[in-house]
Amino acid sequence: MPSIATRTGDDGTTSLLYGQRVPKDHAQIEAVGAFDELNVALGAAKPLLTSDAGGDATRALLTTIQKNLVALMGELACAESDAARYAGSKFEKVAEPDLVRLDTAIAALEARGLKFDGWATPGANALAAAFDAARVAARRGERRLSALPAHGRSLRPVLRHFVNRLSDLLWLLARAAEQ
Repeated sequence: MPSIATRTGDDGTTSLLYGQRVPKDHAQIEAVGAFDELNVALGAAKPLLTSDAGGDATRALLTTIQKNLVALMGELACAESDAARYAGSKFEKVAEPDLVRLDTAIAALEARGLKFDGWATPGANALAAAFDAARVAARRGERRLSALPAHGRSLRPVLRHFVNRLSDLLWLLARAAEQ
């Protein structure tokens, strides 16, 4: 098996999806990195879920969201000049049904009548804190995503919608974990 240490990044550059080299602090790389951090934060929350009280369903939802994040990162790691090539590829892409899944999960949590007054103070328990950590990672990713058009990278609207809804879902999951 070839080594993961290719040394091609020793000069401070990295590759976008189809090989274009960019600085490691390139706006697209910053966005991909933010969503990679979010993916890890979701993974860190999953072991804290118990099998009772919907933990298995939440774990399955988080796993699906992690797969969506991998698809989102792939799309963000594609240069604008390769966007059409990516759109026509067989790579998974975040789509409307993924947004509907988040909206459905949000509606289910809201229907539970969660109690909260104003600003949350994270840390009531480990699971709530993990969801809040994931939420702030999602908001950081959202900010990086929103910055991309100013750097010449167009975005499909469903990507912004997905990340915004995901942040809302994570906030609700944290409040549910507190209760």
